[in-house]
Amino acid sequence: MNNNPVFIALQATDTARAIVAAIVADNPLATVAEYPAMVKIDAPGRLVIRRLSVEERLGRRWDLQEIHLDLISLTGNIDETDEEFSLQWR
Repeated sequence: MNNNPVFIALQATDTARAIVAAIVADNPLATVAEYPAMVKIDAPGRLVIRRLSVEERLGRRWDLQEIHLDLISLTGNIDETDEEFSLQWR
């Protein structure tokens, strides 16, 4: 596995806070940096966002495509299914 770091940056919104909480729960090596208008999450090698984890924190159904409403920037190659959105370098 490639351990080069990946990151995702999201706008600081209520929905993004739930996404960040899900990322932290599912990616124990992820680090979070909070700024006035955004949150940046770095992870070594791979970062995964799971639909069910976000739904648990939001308390509602959440389509992974909704991430684009809060997305500012990211690094890594994207692998996307109906259940997961992951970043890693290939």
